[in-house]
Amino acid sequence: MALVRRSAQQLLDMRDRLHTLLEEQARIRFESGIGAAEVRSWQNSLPAFLTDVVDAGLGHVEVLLEHKLPHNPKRVDVVLCGTHPRRGTPSYVLVELKQWSNAEPAGDDLVRVPHYPEPVLHPVEQVRRYCHYLVDSTPSLAEQPGAVHGLAYLHNALESGVWRLSRYEMDEYGHLYTMDTRSRLVDRLRALLDTDPTTRDAANRVADDLLNARHAPSKPLLDLAAREIQEREQFVLLDEQQVAYSSVLQAVERARTNRTQTVVVVLGGPGSGKSVIALSLLGELARRGRSAYHATGSSAFTNTMRKVAAKRAPRVRSMFKYFNDFMVAEQRGLEVLICDEAHRIRETSVNRYTRAEVRERARRQVVELIDAASVPVFLLDEHQVVRPGEMGSLQEITAAAEALGCRVEVVHLAGQYRCGGSEFFDAWVAGLLGIGYRRATPWSELVTREDEDFVVRSAGSPADLEAWLLAQRSEFRGTARLAAGYCWRWSDPVVVDGTKALVDDVEIGDWRRPWNAKPDKRVPDAPESHYWASDERGFGQVGCVYTAQGFEYDWAGVIFGPDFVRRDGRWVARREHSHDPAVRKAPEEHFHRLVRNTYKVLLTRGMRGVCVYSTDAETQEYLEQLAR
Repeated sequence: MALVRRSAQQLLDMRDRLHTLLEEQARIRFESGIGAAEVRSWQNSLPAFLTDVVDAGLGHVEVLLEHKLPHNPKRVDVVLCGTHPRRGTPSYVLVELKQWSNAEPAGDDLVRVPHYPEPVLHPVEQVRRYCHYLVDSTPSLAEQPGAVHGLAYLHNALESGVWRLSRYEMDEYGHLYTMDTRSRLVDRLRALLDTDPTTRDAANRVADDLLNARHAPSKPLLDLAAREIQEREQFVLLDEQQVAYSSVLQAVERARTNRTQTVVVVLGGPGSGKSVIALSLLGELARRGRSAYHATGSSAFTNTMRKVAAKRAPRVRSMFKYFNDFMVAEQRGLEVLICDEAHRIRETSVNRYTRAEVRERARRQVVELIDAASVPVFLLDEHQVVRPGEMGSLQEITAAAEALGCRVEVVHLAGQYRCGGSEFFDAWVAGLLGIGYRRATPWSELVTREDEDFVVRSAGSPADLEAWLLAQRSEFRGTARLAAGYCWRWSDPVVVDGTKALVDDVEIGDWRRPWNAKPDKRVPDAPESHYWASDERGFGQVGCVYTAQGFEYDWAGVIFGPDFVRRDGRWVARREHSHDPAVRKAPEEHFHRLVRNTYKVLLTRGMRGVCVYSTDAETQEYLEQLAR
């Protein structure tokens, strides 16, 4: 879990080559190596801090450098491992090192640093969150109150240069020190770690305990999640939703009493309640004190779930993971792993950052997820696979589970709780896109105005489509979004009059709009890509399938681009018009299905109505016939 482990004195003795050792270890562990800026930070920060540690009489404590948090890509700069001077119990100090010489608050928990293009998290808040996360995901630490401490050290700064930062709230998990408050730093370290060199062996054991600890949600975190999720949201589950919920809880009890492993697969279309089931389960399992995590393969979906489910309790966010967080998870270390949007499971979790030794023994991602819990739960829609390599299906999961000797239970969800609860809309979409054996049928022939609240319309231009959304939003209230197939380039933001701005990449005649913001490319007055579907500022940008999938809004506008057109009475997917780099590389036998599924996802986001438009004349005529 750490790139380098030595005593503080040993590390200080190799100060001139310590950064080289870390770089070598990073190259082995991450394969792609590490950036030059991070190597410079090691070279400049670590000797300064280690000198202070040794001067404090703590040369014997065990030090973990670049310690990776469990089930998380984040790394703590330094973890000092020793014993408490009064209690003799394990004591861990997490340290965040900064080379800043000055910085200014930028509102809430953000700070602005000279020469940094964007505000960053306050270093005290950064290390505090690392402490909370480590304790929340390590039950043995949660059972030792007072074992974990945190501090941020700005070793190049004077207190006068960052005095406004030092007014930030401090606690046991977060203190701030500077170059001229070094004596207070030394006093703090001595108060937390025993200076007696005979405790060297104990410090070693303390480090071993941390590195070998079992990782799962701790009891305090489960209590917090139960209050935040189960009590704040009153979910009402109906029919097969309740069947799926009860099946999982029964499987958990069987696992506890009979030591059996059961895989539960929940199949349902858009809006059938899969995510409501997932959150209901997470809250109830937390209330019962059962160790459970929620995981998906979607950055946008996971970040939004974290935001919604942990609105008042940020620590609950740590219960929301990604599928590739379980590559090296302890076998059955969890009681339940809830895999939402499981159609996004990939062949393997390996990426360019995967450590070499982990890469060598990597297994299929579905096997990793099944092995991680006594009751793995997979919630999926097989018609929402939109990228090459996504392979979550009942067949794949069942085959993997049976090969591992697991019992398999399958629950099929019926009904449509999105799209106005319309029993007709799924059939209309299937017929429109040629999915299965559904016949393409005009909307007006499927329903009558008297018995159907859901609205289906077509627009003659993108401007008309946008105007329709605005009119619905104004007259009936609610949320509206415009999304399109990935048929236009997606540019980085540009600087206009000193301010970052999105580029109007989506051009149709004289109508131009930008795509939603790119991940990690913040733009003023536009939501981050994760929140395009849930933040009201998302209107005015065109969303893509990756920001729309998994979400819902009241009124959906969908632009069919030139990548999916009607020719001679059938759909044709055209690779030359796709700007999705992953989908363009898909084999011919998969390309059509991926593009078709993209439009299925976009069409089924609306809860009250959808309006469609195509840039292709023949396709537009077809849409107008079916939307009438």
